[in-house]
Amino acid sequence: MSGNEWDKIRHLLVIQDLRGRQTIPLIEAIYSLGRHRENSIVLRSRSVSRQHAILLRVTLPETDQYGFWIIDGNFTGRDSTNGLLVNGNKCFFHHLKYGDVIMFGDHQAQATYYAISNLSETEFLAACEAENLSEFLTTQANSSNPFQTIVIDPDSQDANHRVLARLASFPELIPNPIIEIDFNERVTYINPAASVEFPQLQKMGKQHPILTGLLSAVANRQRNPFVREVQFGQKIFEQSVHFLPESNLIRTFITRDITEEKQAQSELQQRDRLLQAVAAAAHYLLVEINYEIAIDKALAVFGEAAKVDRVCLFTNQIHSVTGEMAVSLQFEWTNINTKSSIRHWQNLSDESAELGRWYAVLSSGESINGLTKEFPPRERELLSRDGIKSLLLVPLWLEAKFCGYLGLADFTTERLWSKHEESTLMTMAASISGAWQRQQAERNIRFQALHDLLTGLPNRLLFNELLDKAVPNAVRNEESLAVIFLDLARFKVINDTLGHTLGDRLLQDVAERLKNSLRRGDTVARWGGNEFTILLPRVNYLEEVSQVAQRILAALEDVFYLDGHELYVSASLGIALLDQHSPDADSLIQHADTALYYAKGNGKNNYQFYTNTLETKNPELLTLEQSLRSALEKEEFIIYYQPRVNINTKKITGMEALLRWQHPDMGLIAPSVFIPLAEANGLIIPIGEWVLRKACIQNQAWQNAGLAPLTIAVNLSPQQFRQPKLVEIVAQILEQTGLDPNFLELEITETTAIEDLDFTRTVLQSLEQMGVHISIDDFGTGHSSLSRLQLLPFHNLKIDRSFIQELTKDEKVAHIVQAIVTLGRSLGLRLTAEGVEKQEELDFLASINCEDVQGFLFYKPLSAEKATKILEGQ
Repeated sequence: MSGNEWDKIRHLLVIQDLRGRQTIPLIEAIYSLGRHRENSIVLRSRSVSRQHAILLRVTLPETDQYGFWIIDGNFTGRDSTNGLLVNGNKCFFHHLKYGDVIMFGDHQAQATYYAISNLSETEFLAACEAENLSEFLTTQANSSNPFQTIVIDPDSQDANHRVLARLASFPELIPNPIIEIDFNERVTYINPAASVEFPQLQKMGKQHPILTGLLSAVANRQRNPFVREVQFGQKIFEQSVHFLPESNLIRTFITRDITEEKQAQSELQQRDRLLQAVAAAAHYLLVEINYEIAIDKALAVFGEAAKVDRVCLFTNQIHSVTGEMAVSLQFEWTNINTKSSIRHWQNLSDESAELGRWYAVLSSGESINGLTKEFPPRERELLSRDGIKSLLLVPLWLEAKFCGYLGLADFTTERLWSKHEESTLMTMAASISGAWQRQQAERNIRFQALHDLLTGLPNRLLFNELLDKAVPNAVRNEESLAVIFLDLARFKVINDTLGHTLGDRLLQDVAERLKNSLRRGDTVARWGGNEFTILLPRVNYLEEVSQVAQRILAALEDVFYLDGHELYVSASLGIALLDQHSPDADSLIQHADTALYYAKGNGKNNYQFYTNTLETKNPELLTLEQSLRSALEKEEFIIYYQPRVNINTKKITGMEALLRWQHPDMGLIAPSVFIPLAEANGLIIPIGEWVLRKACIQNQAWQNAGLAPLTIAVNLSPQQFRQPKLVEIVAQILEQTGLDPNFLELEITETTAIEDLDFTRTVLQSLEQMGVHISIDDFGTGHSSLSRLQLLPFHNLKIDRSFIQELTKDEKVAHIVQAIVTLGRSLGLRLTAEGVEKQEELDFLASINCEDVQGFLFYKPLSAEKATKILEGQ
């Protein structure tokens, strides 16, 4: 046995109670003795209190040995009920010596203390198992009284008090906070360190974060003592909790401040989250086909991981108005409690006082990092507008060119951004830049696949895609659409004569003029060679298509100046409308091509609408179409004049100009035959202008001859009325012919008037201001009402001949005509009945106060010569 083991003093307590004898080796620093089962040493006797006494280990001065004190009462200082007797003497505390006998109230529960040496570990364990410990010790060991080595007189009460005082002062001197509460959650003790660290603890009591949940934590404990973490303010502490059941006390000990450790753990976890988010974002940017969706997903996953209020992506661009460099917020992610502010960050100048520093810093490769309150005043004002308290921005690069910046913003806290957050955001920016570059490359590839490389226009493949989408959209919206095939004439001659380079440049210029002739939303594509296709979606009336066709033809009539050459081209257009004859994309293209074939057959610079009759046209009709195009140049058109007669005076009050076609071979061709052909191929516009000019010339000639002034009425076709320069053309003709506008009356049909009321009102008001009279023709055949037409500046109303023909046959028709006349007169309109051929019709009209009539009863349409003679006779 080694010398150290030989010299070691070992302590035993032999307990005798109602349960019998037990030997307890004393190796712990403190023991509680009492009747309650939670005590370290349980005594079985009714005379023993729940916690009767405390054994306290005390280190002996200037030695490495120790002894034990026994103290009456519990940890709160309350004495036991029946007191403590040591060797027959009642005492409150006593330092134990070998052989001391301790009685706990009476003889039913007592203990004997032994301090022994000269025993090996094996012999000591045997002593603990011995039935007669005194006899065993007599033979095996020497008694030892360790307190004999203490310098202070062991019997001195002053010494005893000093030792206890020294023991009691330990918690007061410890720098760690110690807090004790009872089961009513009242604070029973705090040491000075706790008072300093938690000055509000006594006042707040159980509401203090250090004590919150302590009682439930003890109730749910798995072991005693246990450790938990608590947060107070910005600090996090490790708290050791010891439940003392024998005295119903909870003692806590703040072992250490773990704030920095937790922050380090949090930063590591944040790093892991950010790295995982960057990896997830990179995955979205790589596999998601739609770039915008990929960016949205990438910003969302990164923003959630970074625990920020906003992630924003700004891009540099040229300002559409000023032409300066500007920046706009293109993509944004916000958490659920943050409103979007994307509209506040559009087209902001990079050179402004608010953003000038940002552009300089970020374009140099540096980042912007800080609290809003530390930014320059103008920047602070800009950020405060959105409530931003802290901001982190890093640059975005595209092929080594600064193209924008990526940012994190916090609205709730003045957040200090870590270096790792900054470097991770840089990595995120690099991923976005890579996706950006890849998306542009893919966009270029797709553009090249779907566009004509020479003109930049969509090619046949893209045109078909767009048409396939447009057809169901039009059907769903109950609209129509048009497909136009355009063939460029004389291009082959120019290309072969002047070379392909000049031919290519001509095609590029033609493409530009075509684009400028279209409406917003229309598409022109190069079909191949010198052919182009045009898609006009959202067509609501036929005139829209005619107007586009006319603009195209007019645009191509102007000379092209290329390398000193003056080049002229013309075009033929075939048009197919989405209808029952052309219900899908394939039939639209096929029928537009068919219409183009007929348009080319009619000569250069014209357009042809597809109708189902084109497929079965007889040779005579084709010949008639071809003749119609040259009829104006050959002066084959003539104008007849039908007088308008006042019912009461029987005098002529006006003339209506009626067009006729005197064909050299076919004779006089009725308007019902050639007018639809003129409308279908676009010739109605120049023909209508010719009629207007001739009629004004004739009226002025009658006045110059001294005849009584009268009004000349001219019909305007729907296409003619819808042309953009109608008012200018009318004004020009009146000026050139010298006719006073008061003697010109323009007639439009009821259907034309109500097709677009806003447009009609604008045109008619302009004509009225000029002094021209406006008449509504064929009233009653459309779907309008006088209440709607009163919104328009009409002067005259002409009742359609279909009503007059039934006037004497159907009483209901008579009532309708009477109602029209009555309402018309109440609106201040002058009434004219068309197609009056019988006296009884005239009599009825006179009876209801209709002013004027036209019809065979008085005059058939007359040549200019015959009309002149009648006017002279009147």
